[in-house]
This record gives sequence, C-alpha cells and structure tokens, in this order.
Amino acid sequence: MLKAVILIGGPQKGTRFRPLSFEVPKPLFPVAGVPMIQHHIEACAQVPGMQEILLIGFYQPDEPLTRFLEAAQQEFNLPIRYLQEFAPLGTGGGLYHFRDQILAGGPEAFFVLNADVCSDFPLSAMLDVHRHQPHPFLLLGTTANRTQSLNYGCIVENPQTHEVLHYVEKPSTFVSDIINCGIYLFSPEALKPLRDVFQRNQQDGQLCLPLGEDSSGLWPGAGTIRLEQDVFSALAGQGQIYVHLTDGIWSQIKSAGSALYASRLYLSQYQLTHPERLAKHMPGGPRIRGNVYIHPTAKVAPSAVLGPNVSIGEGVTIGEGVRLRESIVLHGATLQEHTCVLHSIVGWGSTVGRWARVEGTPNDPNPNDPRAHMDSESLFKDGKLLPAITILGCRVRIPAEVLILNSIVLPHKELSRSFTNQIIL
Repeated sequence: MLKAVILIGGPQKGTRFRPLSFEVPKPLFPVAGVPMIQHHIEACAQVPGMQEILLIGFYQPDEPLTRFLEAAQQEFNLPIRYLQEFAPLGTGGGLYHFRDQILAGGPEAFFVLNADVCSDFPLSAMLDVHRHQPHPFLLLGTTANRTQSLNYGCIVENPQTHEVLHYVEKPSTFVSDIINCGIYLFSPEALKPLRDVFQRNQQDGQLCLPLGEDSSGLWPGAGTIRLEQDVFSALAGQGQIYVHLTDGIWSQIKSAGSALYASRLYLSQYQLTHPERLAKHMPGGPRIRGNVYIHPTAKVAPSAVLGPNVSIGEGVTIGEGVRLRESIVLHGATLQEHTCVLHSIVGWGSTVGRWARVEGTPNDPNPNDPRAHMDSESLFKDGKLLPAITILGCRVRIPAEVLILNSIVLPHKELSRSFTNQIIL
C-alpha cells in the first residue's frame, strides 16, 4: 500500500506568480491545459498500489479547490483529500502535523511532491529503487550547471551507493552539480527525524520565553520544519538519505515565465502520455504548428495559425487571422481578428482588439547547455522591469492596433495606448 502527499503551500507565497495567482490558487493554474497539480495526481494515480493522495497546504478550501478535488476523485477513482494547515509549517511541518492521516492504513512508503515543479515524475523507478534497498529518505535528483546549481538544494552523493553524503540548500559557492528536484519517497520511519526536529524546536522556543512566563503547552513555532535545512542537511552522511538521478524533464514553476516554459515541456510530453490532448490539423480548421492544446469548448477561426507550444483554455474565442505562439490563453478570453500574441499569457476573460500585438521576451534555458534550467530571477533590476513574457491579468481590455511589449497588466484594466517594459497598475 502506498500514499502520496502533494505540498501546495499557501497564499503567502507565490508572489512572483502575480497577477495570475490573484484569481486562482497557484496549484490550480492551468499548465498545458490542466491544473498544475493534476500532472502530479495523474503520475501518482498510475503507480500500482496507490491508495490515497493527500494535499497539504494553508489555502482556504474555497469553491475552485473543492470542485477540483471532487472532479479529480471521480476521474482517478482515488481518495484525494485536502488537509489545511493552521499556519505555514514549512516543507516538513505539515508532514509531521498530519502524520496520523499519512500513516493511517499502514502504507509501506509515501511519495512527497512539491506542487511547484514540472516533471515526468519517475515515481515507479523510485519505488523500484526503494524496494530493492529500503531507506528512510529517497530524493529525486537531476543535474544543473555550476552557476545555476547555487539556486537549488545541492547533493553530494557516493557514486557507487548513491547515499547522500552532504546536502546544502542554496549554497553560496559551488558544492555539486546534482540538485534536489523536490520529489521524494519516504518510509514511515522518515517521520521520526521530523519528530526530533519538532521536539528540539519546542525546547528552543521555551528557552526563549521571557523570565516568569508560563512555558507549559506548545510553542507555536515548534511545528515549522524545513525538510531541506532541518532534516536533509542534518542527516546527510548517516546512511539514511539516498538519491535517485533522473535525466527526464524537470523544472521549477516559480514565476509566470516558468509556467509558460513548463507548459512547453508538458505539451511535448503529451506526445507520449496524452496524444489525445494535442490538436491536429484538420481540413477547414486552424493551422496547427507543433504541440498545441485546445479546450473542446474553444472557438477557433479556420484562418488562425497556432503554435508551437500554445495552450487555449475553456470558452476562448480566437478570431480570423490570429497568430498565436508560445502562449497560454486562459478561460473566456477573446483574441479578435488578426491579433498577434507571442510569448505571453492572456488572463481570464481578457480581450485583445483587432490588429493588436501582445508580445513578451522569453527567458528560456540555454539550448546549448543540456544541464541548464529555467531561471526564476527577479522581475526588476535597478528599479526597472526586466524583459520577460507579457502577462495580461483577468478581464483586461486591449484596444485595436496597439502594442503591449514586455509588460504586466494588472486585472480589470482597459488600456487606450501602447506600452513597453511597464507594469500597468
């Protein structure tokens, strides 16, 4: 029996994902046509013996999240539950807080997946490694170049046994080109070190109380546990943590630009996993170039040219002569005749007028470096907006014959002229 836990975080995070995260929780943002965490759930549901999937975070269980969970349970015929934290508890605090729910039924092991990663999720391969040689912690790792490795958790392994000898989260100098993917397989015994961290936090918190103050009960901060710093770094080299390397697709989804890149990776993966999701060129239909997802309810004019790497959401209207490339168009948006949208995300219910052009600048990994990954750098430098993809928030109105270039338009804005390299408030 197996379980899976998906760590979805909460509204205090994901600021780099604004303004898109204003409308839906980041884990429900559509990537390649489906909510971000549906890719995780699909991968978990395919593992033989999977009995339950738990989502842990501190989002309020609102209507979109509840509706998604109900639909996912029906589609995958698995119990899928959301466990809400009382406060942000870190990457490990939620696992310890909900340990009874995780261990209910006696699973032999459980997967732990960060919601903000894109991957082909080699979960079955990880399970094979675990069953061949069980250990409390198995981490999925991949390689990065020397410069980008500093932005991730770095793993030093024994190349013969794959034991993690040293772990450093975002080091200041080069440590290793093996990085943590944020995808794990834990034995039930893995919760014991989390208990030790909790008890140590509790003791430290009580020592910090002012003299004379009641120290009975639990210190509120004791439940905050960071897997990377509090557990992996502390236990590395003690025969408890091992790494499984993958050369499959992997990327973080920290910003809107990285969501667009993740959409490209998943659309490419659909050729193997979900070919039915990819649009095909049909007589009398739009011209399809490369990998394109079109929701069945979208209306696309036959003279439109779409792709490569385009995702069109529910109820979208694409007019005659539209050119759409490397972009995501969200639910209910309208692209009027002869618009051109490149390297952009068009928000829910937005309208782009006739002959208008919405264009961004991609920040893709170096195609000549097979170990390069997507950068999630700051949007600003010296007080100026850096060139990046263009984002239109929900219900934005772009008039005819204007250019929106390298800009972010906040929701509910009705523009009257062109903008370049600006945040439009």
